[in-house]
Amino acid sequence: MNAKALSRLSLRALWGVFLISLLLPGLAAAQSFDLLKPKGGSGPLSPEAAFQVETEWQDDGTLAVSFDIAPGYYLYREHLTVSAEDGDTPVIETQPGEMKDDPNFGTVEVWHDHTEAVVSGITGPFTLHWQGCEEKGLCYPPQSREIVPPDGAATASASGAAQSNQAAGVPDYARSDAPASSSAPAASSEAESPSPAASNSEESGSELSLSSDDGLVAGIAAKGGWALVVASFFGFGLLLAFTPCVLPMVPIVAGMLGAQGKDLTPARGLALTGTYVLAMAVAFGLLGIVAAWSGQNLQFLMQAPPTVIALALLFAVLALSSFGLFELRLPQALTNKVSSVQGRRGTLAGAAILGFTSTLIVGPCVTAPLAGAFLYIAQTGDAGLGASALFALGLGQGVLLMAVGLFGSAILPRMGEWMVGVNRAFGFVFLGVAIWLLSRVVTGPAILALWALLLIGAGVALGGRDRFGPESSGLRRTGGALGVAALLAGAIEGIGAASGASDPLRPLAPFAASQTVAAASSGVLTEDDFTHVETPEALDAALAAAKGAPVMLITTAEWCTECATIAREVIPDPRVQAALRDVTPIAVDVTKTGAPQQALLKRLGVIGPPTLIFLNPDHTEAQGTRLIGDVTAPKLTTSLSEIAQ
Repeated sequence: MNAKALSRLSLRALWGVFLISLLLPGLAAAQSFDLLKPKGGSGPLSPEAAFQVETEWQDDGTLAVSFDIAPGYYLYREHLTVSAEDGDTPVIETQPGEMKDDPNFGTVEVWHDHTEAVVSGITGPFTLHWQGCEEKGLCYPPQSREIVPPDGAATASASGAAQSNQAAGVPDYARSDAPASSSAPAASSEAESPSPAASNSEESGSELSLSSDDGLVAGIAAKGGWALVVASFFGFGLLLAFTPCVLPMVPIVAGMLGAQGKDLTPARGLALTGTYVLAMAVAFGLLGIVAAWSGQNLQFLMQAPPTVIALALLFAVLALSSFGLFELRLPQALTNKVSSVQGRRGTLAGAAILGFTSTLIVGPCVTAPLAGAFLYIAQTGDAGLGASALFALGLGQGVLLMAVGLFGSAILPRMGEWMVGVNRAFGFVFLGVAIWLLSRVVTGPAILALWALLLIGAGVALGGRDRFGPESSGLRRTGGALGVAALLAGAIEGIGAASGASDPLRPLAPFAASQTVAAASSGVLTEDDFTHVETPEALDAALAAAKGAPVMLITTAEWCTECATIAREVIPDPRVQAALRDVTPIAVDVTKTGAPQQALLKRLGVIGPPTLIFLNPDHTEAQGTRLIGDVTAPKLTTSLSEIAQ
């Protein structure tokens, strides 16, 4: 097959990807709508929903226990037991059940719908154990609850405090070092079942019990299998296409297309952006495979300062090339070899490299779908399904970019006098991307100084200092007006840098010191007032200091743009301030991405920032309150209200 035929085949394949991209959202939306139906629409129930436990102390000192069992589920009579550490094991009396040929344990006695039991001989704290399954094959891990007599002085132990997260199935890597044990046999299942884990820490007298909503992939797979997972994650990616996860890539793609000049056609634009998006999707799939192998988020690790600085320098070099200071060329021998295959059609390899690196470094967004896929992979080791879901997520996020490639030839100027200005404009865009990357590893005032220099340079290039006469064209006058605006903005950023400001969107914040003092005197919290921790030991100490109080843990980092938005716009909201009044806020800082930060993420079951965890006064995580990615004031207020005393 010759080069021309290969090129045609590649274009046809990319057209196919683009057309499928247009069809998959409808399938995902239809399937997602079906997932929201009340019956059977969300996959297997959580253990708490499948087996609702109620206990009530009787006048004679016995404990009445009742189980409401959801339709389609059953509870093992043999596995409803009690145990005590002091050796004085209480006695439990249960009702007769029904005989069942169980695929996991053979012929056993089980209960459906409802059952009751009575525990007697209670001399102190004891533990109640139970286990159940779904008729379709899903078998839950053993559950337990610590019971303390009302007149006992003992408090619930760490295993009792961890009951809620044990029932919810927190993945093993979200645990602290304390081991979890169970006397009940481990159950197997055709569907993926959560792995039991109790998360607690005895250090510094602190206890921490987490729950995690990690059933996104498993729930979708249980409903519609592999195809539904892929279609749904493509839909999730499409919804994320207009978020900060993707928008920083638009100028990169536009610059790549603009460099094609007169050779840019719809087919060529689609080929370049299609390659870019496929590389994005491959990078997402690789993230899943690496997560399965190492249990770590490669995208998070790529935020190390040397990596970020290297990529920022690359964009700076591209900017200087766009300004005409030099021309980037391959060695002549390699250029001739590439030209023999591709002719004068440019390089798809460059687009692939840009797409791959941009996914890992430029857009480090942690969203609910991404976190759900990572948790599923880490929990089950199913790299195939997890990586497929992430690959589809990358394709969905790239639809906007492929549209830019398809219609870019009609939007971007052709070769001529225009192209000199266009190349310079993209040079400033590349410098802006470089500064944005450096903001993750460089101090705030230095970043404001760089923005000031960039804006002033852009203002001069646009003609902000020029004088225009009657003969000046409307376009030049418009450019001059934009140049004046850029000069003013650059001057403001420069003043902010000199005054020690760190937020480019609020460069004059230091001059509002009186307002800040007034806010502090009125009890308004900012993220600076939070307790900041960077190690597991510091977290233990902070939790010990907050003993008996509800806690909000917010995972944050200096390079996390969404975290800055939360600190700037969400935390100061009056509704959030009111909800935080009786809550202890702790900021878990993972800016450094070192071993202590990795240990924190593993312990909390967090993929990356921003993730907010809400703990009840006994430091057990409130079910269904965790927030990942995009956080708004109403969402945050709702979660905080769940842990209010």
